Amino acid sequence: MIAQFRLPDLGEGLPEAEIVHWHVAPGDTVALNQTIAEVETAKAIVELPSPFAGVVSELTHAAGDVVAVGELLISFEVDGEDPATPEPGRARDADEDEVQTPNLVGYGAAPRSAGRPQRRSRGGRRAPAGDTAVLDAAPHDAIAPGIADDVRYERPRSTPPVRKLAKDLGVDLALVEASGVEGVITRADVEGYAARVGSPRAAADPGPGIAPAAPATAPRAEGGNPRETRIPIRGVRKATAAAMVRSAFTAPHVTTFLTVDVTETMELIESFRSDRRLEGHRIGVLAVVAKAVCLALSRHPELNSRWEEASGEIVQFGYVNLGIAAATDRGLVVPNIKGADALDLVGLADALTELARVAREGRSGLDQLTGGTFSITNFGVFGVDAGTPILNPGEAGILGIGAVRRQPWEHEGAVALRDVMTLSLSFDHRLADGEQGSRFLRDVADVLRQPGRAMLLR
Repeated sequence: MIAQFRLPDLGEGLPEAEIVHWHVAPGDTVALNQTIAEVETAKAIVELPSPFAGVVSELTHAAGDVVAVGELLISFEVDGEDPATPEPGRARDADEDEVQTPNLVGYGAAPRSAGRPQRRSRGGRRAPAGDTAVLDAAPHDAIAPGIADDVRYERPRSTPPVRKLAKDLGVDLALVEASGVEGVITRADVEGYAARVGSPRAAADPGPGIAPAAPATAPRAEGGNPRETRIPIRGVRKATAAAMVRSAFTAPHVTTFLTVDVTETMELIESFRSDRRLEGHRIGVLAVVAKAVCLALSRHPELNSRWEEASGEIVQFGYVNLGIAAATDRGLVVPNIKGADALDLVGLADALTELARVAREGRSGLDQLTGGTFSITNFGVFGVDAGTPILNPGEAGILGIGAVRRQPWEHEGAVALRDVMTLSLSFDHRLADGEQGSRFLRDVADVLRQPGRAMLLR
């Protein structure tokens, strides 16, 4: 029996994923929950386990293809008959339940409600009659119910040959204007776009019986560099942009700044480096700031809360899931440390080291990328003194930390060279007013100014 597996909703509310690497090929025998592929969403790289034990009969997409949720990924030859599939030779009646997606190790697709089949996305296919089991994920038009309408998007409609042509020419179909019936992108649309933007592969043979497109090159400035370069907006950058726009136009941001003498903090960090008991633990400025933030949030719960428009409630958290903005090759991600307030300084430092490593590898899991309550972004690593950070959606505050500068500063009634750093706090003015935000920032600064004060804070 042939069993088909479609890309499931990975639980991130995202409509598509890119195939990074296939671990199997047609003819391979696979076990249940064996990793068959790595797919990249707008948030992370996810290992996709097999829902069946059997032999791979077909891969419907190649590495590098962007696949919509619910689209066919792979087919298997499996033994026996799935009890949820139609009997051979007849199609499923309209009042029968649709086939459930298997619950896969690691995430599992959300089960569909029993009863009548739900409406499929545009272009969806009915379960074929005969000896075939079709496993459907959530329909494309039913995913991400919690995302605002202006953030949702659909994959452009096109035929498989046109998608292959676009891939061969290096064209992102999301950037191509459709001229076909009902918004379908045609071969001519792709070739015309490639010619206009100067695709380096636009001269490739588009197919039998069709004349190759004339070579096209982008206008070049002096020195041979192109006058302009077009980069498709996709993946992490696309998701980050949508989230930041949503945050900026939903939560009324206020940013306040405070420059603080952190000489004692820097001396404390230096003492850690010479302590043999702390070998293998990288305790730096970010770890100390993270600890200061957790201490201050315990005194200012309004900065560790969420505004829930739908329920008309403010939710204050009795724990801190501390997000850390991380710049990666894939773009900006904000994984968070669960229960950061319960960790001591060494524990926080170790969690930060591991968080950064996993983020750089593009393997931050869904659990790490969701559920944050407050975030920190480090401008200082780029040599920047201050900025106005944008809130991570759903959080009340984000603290930016600037570079540590050695500069003249008033100290004990005289001017001396001191280590100085600027803090930038952006917060949701619906949840905290200026006084509360300023007091929180001052408490963070007090810990950095005199780390010993942390012993007194509860």
